[in-house]
Amino acid sequence: MKKEIIDTIAEYDTIIIHRHVRPDADAYGSQLGLKAILQATYPDKTIYAVGEHDHVFSYLGLPDEISDEAYNKALVICTDTANTERVDDQRYHTGDFIIKIDHHPNDDQYGDLLWVNTAASSASEMIYELYKEGSETAGWKMNQNGARLLFAGIVGDTGRFIYPSTTETTFKVVGDLISYGFDRTELFNSMYELDPNLLQLQGYIYQNFAMDETGAAYIKLSKQLLEEYGVSASDTSALVSTLGDIKGIKAWAMFVEEDSQIRVRLRSKGPIINELAKKYRGGGHPMASGATIYQWSEADEVIQQLKTLCH
Repeated sequence: MKKEIIDTIAEYDTIIIHRHVRPDADAYGSQLGLKAILQATYPDKTIYAVGEHDHVFSYLGLPDEISDEAYNKALVICTDTANTERVDDQRYHTGDFIIKIDHHPNDDQYGDLLWVNTAASSASEMIYELYKEGSETAGWKMNQNGARLLFAGIVGDTGRFIYPSTTETTFKVVGDLISYGFDRTELFNSMYELDPNLLQLQGYIYQNFAMDETGAAYIKLSKQLLEEYGVSASDTSALVSTLGDIKGIKAWAMFVEEDSQIRVRLRSKGPIINELAKKYRGGGHPMASGATIYQWSEADEVIQQLKTLCH
């Protein structure tokens, strides 16, 4: 499959790389990391990375703004995106050929060419594997920025290597990536240092979360509360693991109210939660998923079902 992807990339002059909405470090890392590798390998090709920018990830890079005409006869690659509804920039389907590279369960088998590996720690790890084969068969090149981006994506999706998705392969990959000499300290600071207002909100979470005897926990963050702390809904992604340090917790939900919807961030230390996420317009990994609801009564439904999973 990797060889087919490499051969297909070689055939196209224009390549447009997409990732998922509400991006995380792996979405940015896999997308921009692949772009960096392809630019280093094929300087004569036109390569874009698109999607709505989240300022939280400005330290990784900025997406491109392109016209509709750019998709004419273009190869489209979607990284770290399980289903078509979550592709950021729905123009992706107007390209000439679509490749899906992902590590989520393959419930939506979109694209003309699919490479899905649920055993991979991250899409960024998969992009490294693609590079490795490309370097051996097609002269693909890695540079310092590409290595930095893929490393960030792997770190983000493994929770700094503590999640069960971290494997021996993961450590071999990051061992190779750090040999490119980027500043890891600066990168970690960018990823994990928090603004004072976020730290204050984190304190609120510790003081106001609820957890019962099943080990299910949750916190509700209303739009009014976020405004009081001067924090955006996307900013709260940095706090989603906060409750994971609590002794006895099995799974938890963070509800974040926006203008027209409520984000649901689900995490687990054992119970499978992605099926619950699918019931509420979402999905993801067995231990880390997201969903969308539209009223607080639905939040109470999610909480009750989470308790049942933890029982």
